[in-house]
Amino acid sequence: MKFILIFFFSLVVSSINAQAINPDDSFTFELGLPNATNNKAYRSIMQGLVCISPSYQYALKNGISFGIGLHYSYFAINEFKVQPKIFGGIHSAATFLKLGHEKFWTERIGTEIGCKIGYLNSFAVSDSIKNYRRTEATFVEPFISFIATSSVNSSYRFTIGFPFYGFNFTPETIGILDSNLGYSNADFSKIASAFTISFGYTFYFNGKKNTDDD
Repeated sequence: MKFILIFFFSLVVSSINAQAINPDDSFTFELGLPNATNNKAYRSIMQGLVCISPSYQYALKNGISFGIGLHYSYFAINEFKVQPKIFGGIHSAATFLKLGHEKFWTERIGTEIGCKIGYLNSFAVSDSIKNYRRTEATFVEPFISFIATSSVNSSYRFTIGFPFYGFNFTPETIGILDSNLGYSNADFSKIASAFTISFGYTFYFNGKKNTDDD
């Protein structure tokens, strides 16, 4: 909580002298924390440690934006939730296309809402898996971002995302073949998903040009 307060205070201070941005093409890098949801076993056994997402997008004059990007997340096995204890985790990497709407409500404050859809590869590694277990699936992530400009070329953002990883998590996913760990088949019926909180930086390639044209 202290970190979040410091972050938002920094956004306010940095945006005091910010100038208007007219979005065109931009590059965004986001770093966040994922929290497992939906699938009961996935939520209990797997601990989200990190999610990273670089992306490039182009915004039209009406605010409609489209782009391309990458997603990476890592969930570690909570060794205290499985018997016998095992160590490892699930690496998930996706390429996606992005469609959204970006709007600046004032010179300093904006929002973006959209959805990322792509192709996902998940690699489970653990003491119980000889090499790794690979899963291919569809990746979908609706999101909303709150944006604060720091200059005519850059802004910072706070993003809430809901990635769906497209596979059904079971103990077998992490190499446990002889036990359901007390979960029922209904607990495995929902696909693995997460709730993510991310902080990001966006560079607008044409921000300076807009100021020079005024």
